[in-house]
Amino acid sequence: MPTQQSKVKPGSPVIGAARKKLAADLKKKYDSGASIRELAEEIGRSYGLVHRILSESRVTFRPRGGARHGKKSESAA
Repeated sequence: MPTQQSKVKPGSPVIGAARKKLAADLKKKYDSGASIRELAEEIGRSYGLVHRILSESRVTFRPRGGARHGKKSESAA
C-alpha cells in the first residue's frame, strides 16, 4: 500500500497543523485496512508514534493478529 506521502523527519516533533494532517491521513488509511506497522514504515517513524497519533484521533483499533484462518469451533470436532 505504498503511496507518495513524504516521510516525517525522524526525531523531529510532529506538532500543530502538521500533526493534525498526519493524524487525518493515518486514520483514513488505518480505517481502510492498513496496519499500524505498514503506516509506520510508510512515514518512516515508529509503531509507537503511529499508535499514539491514531489513539489521539479516537480510532477504533482492530483486534491484534489479523484474520484467523482454519479455526474450528468446538461443536465441529
